[in-house]
Amino acid sequence: MQIEAKAVKALREKTGAGMMDCKKALQEAGGDEEKAIVILREKGLAAAARRAGRVAAQGIVDSYIHLGGKIGVLVEVNCETDFVARNDEFREFVRNICLQVAASNPRYIDREEISLEELEKEREILRGQALREGKPEKVIERIVEGRIAKFYQENCLLEQPYVRDPDLTVRDLLSQLIAKIGENIVIRRYARFAVGEAADGEN
Repeated sequence: MQIEAKAVKALREKTGAGMMDCKKALQEAGGDEEKAIVILREKGLAAAARRAGRVAAQGIVDSYIHLGGKIGVLVEVNCETDFVARNDEFREFVRNICLQVAASNPRYIDREEISLEELEKEREILRGQALREGKPEKVIERIVEGRIAKFYQENCLLEQPYVRDPDLTVRDLLSQLIAKIGENIVIRRYARFAVGEAADGEN
């Protein structure tokens, strides 16, 4: 069954589970979101499910300056209450996201921000590379999809390996904090600046 990306994204936001886990759960549930949430809960993957639908309108903006003023980062992370916004663990998480953005320079927060046009353009580039490498035609698409997965990992903040523990992704770190604190937490936007470069843009 074909599952739309927006359905996967909505389920991920409600449960905190990973993208592929959400997609598999929706496929297993025949596209029914409520059944998919039950499936994720049964598998222990829906750490944030009980916080579904809660609005994250509080939070903080934090900054980080690196290399003697050569790189600067601003990050906004939202939570549900001002109480959590003052929580030391929440603030440490925001600081760590600043460090992540400074070190890894993501272009997007999540893969859903990438336009279909840009994604198809990337696929065409990767197809061309694989053909120039002399890869057999029958495995080109599999190679392209593998490299697209790496593209996501390199360019999407939530899919990047966490700089302080590469065994975790940033999404894993976020899901752990949501489960521990008990509130919906959202990395809302960031901006990264480097001396001598144009601003990478606000996300």
